[in-house]
Amino acid sequence: MPPKAKEKGKPTAAAAPAVAIEDLFTTLNRHVQRLEFDLAVKVSDQGVSFDAPGDEDAIRCKVVALIKNERIDDALLAIEAFSKKSSIDFSFFKAYCLYRQNKLAEALESLKGKEENSAAMFLESQILYRLGKMDACVDIYQNLQKSKIDSLEINFVAGLVSAGKVTEVQGTMDSLRVKPTSSFELAYNIACSLIERNKYKDAEQLLLSARRIGQETLMEENLADDDIETELAPIAVQLAYVQQVLGNTQEAFESYSSIIKKNLADESSLAVAISNLIALKGPKDVSDGLRKLDKLVEKGEGPLTFHLARGLDLKLSQNQREAIYVNRLLLLLHSNKLDQARELAPAVPGMFPNSITPVLLQAAVHVRENKANRAEEILWQFANKFPDKSKIILLARAQIAASAGHPQIAAESLQRIQDIQHKPATIATLVSLKERAGDIDGAYSVFDSAIRWWSNAMSENNYKLDVIMQEAASFKLRHGKKDEAARLYEELVRAHNSIEALVGLIRTAAHTDVEKAESYEKQLKPPPGLKGIDVESLEKTSGPNQIAIGPPPDPERWLPKRERSSFRPKRKDKRAAQIRGSQCAVAKEAASSELEV
Repeated sequence: MPPKAKEKGKPTAAAAPAVAIEDLFTTLNRHVQRLEFDLAVKVSDQGVSFDAPGDEDAIRCKVVALIKNERIDDALLAIEAFSKKSSIDFSFFKAYCLYRQNKLAEALESLKGKEENSAAMFLESQILYRLGKMDACVDIYQNLQKSKIDSLEINFVAGLVSAGKVTEVQGTMDSLRVKPTSSFELAYNIACSLIERNKYKDAEQLLLSARRIGQETLMEENLADDDIETELAPIAVQLAYVQQVLGNTQEAFESYSSIIKKNLADESSLAVAISNLIALKGPKDVSDGLRKLDKLVEKGEGPLTFHLARGLDLKLSQNQREAIYVNRLLLLLHSNKLDQARELAPAVPGMFPNSITPVLLQAAVHVRENKANRAEEILWQFANKFPDKSKIILLARAQIAASAGHPQIAAESLQRIQDIQHKPATIATLVSLKERAGDIDGAYSVFDSAIRWWSNAMSENNYKLDVIMQEAASFKLRHGKKDEAARLYEELVRAHNSIEALVGLIRTAAHTDVEKAESYEKQLKPPPGLKGIDVESLEKTSGPNQIAIGPPPDPERWLPKRERSSFRPKRKDKRAAQIRGSQCAVAKEAASSELEV
């Protein structure tokens, strides 16, 4: 009997899993299209079988679905588990998850040595941006210009602004052939570049355009009014800032207050609005400002550890974070809450080690605690570590030292600032400090150095040299350097025929060379209207016989009046006696009026 023929169209057992996997991926694709990522995770779990084809796709789908579902920790766990059993390269997904967790160094390490495709390069640029390495970030964006990444120009301009390369923004826009108003995000970023260049009026107009374009775009996407206001909150805050800088403080105040009151802004925009409003109000309403900032700044578990609430450390730029901490520290000082200020002050410089303001505030706290020596020490350390940023630091140190009675330290600080050494105000301050410190030779050196500088300078301000030379001559004469003082006065007389210098020269030469003094005295012209002086008649009228003699001084003038023999006590007026009644003492006139009633 011949074998029975197989029925056509009936699937074999080996083909069944393939059909199941196809159905699985169809379901998975449907969930992804509907943004149902929690369901996509469950379906991808069913497809993860290492003995059947298509498993790698299911694994990738599960990882991506977990990321899309904001389950970053679970995605990292899945990557770690699958990496041990599969040859799939998860370095890109791992780097992205670490980036989302703000583990930026680990994220950057995960991308090292991997294939450089546009997606990996774009992620690397975002990591570098978050790390504050703006130059490297911008370099990657430049290499990505020919790639087809959506909205690359938005991030590119943001990177240029943060890197301090705002002058390159226009050239970048021209090379990309993109208009500033092509999207409201791009218009906002370009407006930020204009603000950095102090073009506030142009920035204001572009921000107004960005707000209009944003409203039209988001209305077309059928967003609710509150959602639109939240999306455009960064533009509103930046507009308020521009108004503040332009001097429209009332408009800025109302804008900030409205944003805070409505609470329809993202966390970062709301935090910036609060910080800017506090800066606008200054020391007014300190308690309200502290209450608002206390909601933004939280203390960590360890010593000297603080962080911003609600994940703001990941959302705000370094300058924005610094402004929040600095404003809080200023308010603590204004409110005299030294315990809290003492706790926060040493932590802020550690968070922003390259910034000047936190160090100045830390020194201010020490000054308030009468610890001028400590304030001088930390300022000196910063000045030595960052010479290019030391000018303001050294000026602050000089002021603190001078106020604390440390003139030599104050002079040392000022002498480190090279570009102000020749200025008359600096010279006068240095000489005064050196004199207070007893360093007279040092004061001489200050004068001599300044005279050399102004003598060699090709400047029209020769009158400054004259003033410095006259002050130097006067100072040296006062401290016994008569010959040097005479030399300076003589130079001034020869160069400018100065009457003041001539008088100084005569006075100085009279101590050492009378003949020279007399020769120069002849150059003095008599005052107008004065014909001559009769010295003999002046001496006669000024003799002792011309002095009027008055009564002798009272020998008891040093005694109190009541102890002198001439003292007579005043008689008491008995008629001014008071009448006492049930309501205690009452003036006589008042009592009489009541009796009459």
